[in-house]
Amino acid sequence: MSTIFIPYYSLLFTLFSTFRSYNQKIFTHTLSMGIIFLRTCIIFITLLIVMRLMGKRQIGEMQLYELVITLIIADLACIPMGDPSIPLTYGIMAILSIYFLHQVICLIDLGFSPAKSIISGSPSLVMNKNGIDDTQLKKNNLDVTDLIESLRSAGYFSLDAVDYALYESNGSFSALAKPEYEQEQTSLPIVLVNEGRYDFENLARTKRKREYFEDVFKKHGCNRKKLLIATIDGNGKLYFQPKGKKYQVVRLQWEEKVW
Repeated sequence: MSTIFIPYYSLLFTLFSTFRSYNQKIFTHTLSMGIIFLRTCIIFITLLIVMRLMGKRQIGEMQLYELVITLIIADLACIPMGDPSIPLTYGIMAILSIYFLHQVICLIDLGFSPAKSIISGSPSLVMNKNGIDDTQLKKNNLDVTDLIESLRSAGYFSLDAVDYALYESNGSFSALAKPEYEQEQTSLPIVLVNEGRYDFENLARTKRKREYFEDVFKKHGCNRKKLLIATIDGNGKLYFQPKGKKYQVVRLQWEEKVW
């Protein structure tokens, strides 16, 4: 009789061992997740305090060095949060070290004017009363279409609607509009010529042939191939600027508004 129950005892023992092993694994994983959760909370609170100490500009518009510091802090915070084998104090110490470097750079930036332009850069005046400064655009790795997009984002749709425009050292865009700029924006301008080349899709929108505009450019002493930019609106207002020269605005005599 005892020999019959031996397999049952063996089966019960195996099931009990498997269940106990499974419970131990669940407990181990739960404990590990709890530790990671606790470490994450500590790192989060540390980051919150450090970012608050760095100033409000960290949340909004940042200088280049501030962006670099923010990215480094984010990377440093991920390592101790996800790897329990790394002591938590290592991550906190690294974050505090970055905060210390940030404060040193801020002191240099605020107290030593020549260093400010090196560390943070300086504003770039990309438009003046003569038109677009192509040299400044290239220094910032931008072209005229980027400038036009920035102007539209600021609410100015005509290149002749502003007297001055600049990109700040933190990358934001500012423009000084002409007093009567709203009167200049009666129709949406489109790019007709960019860097001496026609935009044929926009040319078709004007319902005029290329020869028509070639004659207009020649009449005003301009070679189309040397144009930096030319825009046209639905009323026939043509804005064009040769490279290195002042812009011109010509109001073409169109019978009707095209768009």
